[in-house]
Amino acid sequence: MTDDQRFGWGILGTGGIASAFATDLVRLPDADLVGVGSHDASRAEEFGQRHDIPHRHATYEALVADEAVDVVYVATPHPGHHPAALLAIDAGKAVLVEKPFTVNARQARELVDAARTRGTFLMEAMWTRFLPQTVQVRDLIAAGALGDVRQVIADHGQWFERDPGHRLFDRALGGGALLDLGIYPVSFASMVLGTPTRVLALSDPAFTGVDATTSALLQHEGGRHAVVTTTLEATGANRAAIIGTEARLELSARFYRPTTLTLTGRDDVPQVLDVPAETGGLRHEAAEVMRCLRAGLAESRAMPLGETVSIMTTMDEIRRQVGQAYPED
Repeated sequence: MTDDQRFGWGILGTGGIASAFATDLVRLPDADLVGVGSHDASRAEEFGQRHDIPHRHATYEALVADEAVDVVYVATPHPGHHPAALLAIDAGKAVLVEKPFTVNARQARELVDAARTRGTFLMEAMWTRFLPQTVQVRDLIAAGALGDVRQVIADHGQWFERDPGHRLFDRALGGGALLDLGIYPVSFASMVLGTPTRVLALSDPAFTGVDATTSALLQHEGGRHAVVTTTLEATGANRAAIIGTEARLELSARFYRPTTLTLTGRDDVPQVLDVPAETGGLRHEAAEVMRCLRAGLAESRAMPLGETVSIMTTMDEIRRQVGQAYPED
């Protein structure tokens, strides 16, 4: 593929995250949003009109069969990720799957195996991983600016009205704080410290029985710890910190979105680092997909498939300990 190769994108799903992705994707000069698929023809038509998408399909099967579509972005509710991604993989499309990648690790392994067998590109759409601030975080750690990293602390809390019809309170739709919100701090800890060797978790349920507040202590090789917590009952500080022997690095409010970095050494003098101002930010994960495709890669080194499976395995263990089960388990 050439450096100026353009890619046709198709979106499976018409919800809020699909709309946000469509809005941000058009900022990329080499991406063409050509198709949308839904199980409801009227929803596909409305979404297509709103985002100026020419091909509007009434089935997922029609979207993945569309010859104009090179890459499929899966933006269905959580339990739909696995079957929708399999459809796209079987059709030979490159696939970007919204976080959480799947409901459990078994489904994640099945998608990875299918993509590797078919020889297609596959990646989890953990958009935080590709934001400029996160790239800078990885560079600082690699350069030794923090010394030996000993701790990671991250929280993600949002307030949601007690609505039994909302997907976050619906077990059948993969509801609960952990799968929807907690994936961010768990993934962040994984990026910094890797796979934990031990997990200790606590949780309390919402009125529908899904987890409302869940916290976990993750032990890693070399005595390193991560503390992650999430809730759908209150808006938290939504900050993250990486603490090393030489300095600590703090990500300001809503660490999972475009935000600022503060580096504080042993002298306790904070230094606010320059991070490019951002709007949106979902386009960075799409840009990574196209970069990998041009390079002939089947997966991203920044969000490798093995790590995605590892993260889902950690999530499974947290859920096992707190008794949070889904029909797909």
